[in-house]
Amino acid sequence: MTILLIGGSPALPSSTGRLLDHVGGKLAALGHRHSVLQVRDLPARALLHADTADLAIKRALAAVAAAEAIVIATPVYKASFTGILKAFLDLLPQDGLAGKLVLPIATGGSQSHMLALDYALRPVLHALEARHVLTSIYATSQQLAWSESSGLTLDQTIAWRVDAGVAALTSGLQASSAAVDEIYVAPAQPVRLAR
Repeated sequence: MTILLIGGSPALPSSTGRLLDHVGGKLAALGHRHSVLQVRDLPARALLHADTADLAIKRALAAVAAAEAIVIATPVYKASFTGILKAFLDLLPQDGLAGKLVLPIATGGSQSHMLALDYALRPVLHALEARHVLTSIYATSQQLAWSESSGLTLDQTIAWRVDAGVAALTSGLQASSAAVDEIYVAPAQPVRLAR
């Protein structure tokens, strides 16, 4: 199973990027292969001009198409997800997330922005025909402590939500895999025609 982690933060370093890396580490510990796409690393001109002929943009869109699940992370500014993330999502075809599990993650300055995931990002993910959008994870700056020596430390509530999100993603991928195996492995049954 391939999982694509999409980072929508324009800043480096960022709390959002660190939380996304933490989730990636959890997925790797469970044996999931994943890759990371930081939207800020895409060529700005090509991104803003929706230049899908640009090689970096083509590769990014191909990575989304190839992934079976997406973890998408964004800081919340002005009660919505970032403009660079919106610019990237606008490049996807109308069914760009069809058949995919999506785990949305966001960080913000206060709990008052928590619903931005449900009111701003989730409708876009559904419009792109995501198969299932899992329960969002939202963390404030106070719930994510960073130090150069020990790295990222999560507040217990956020640690629990991250574990639950990773477990839900894993369970969804296993269910998808089992369904595909059943479709391709089940022996063909004879068909009887009524006379």
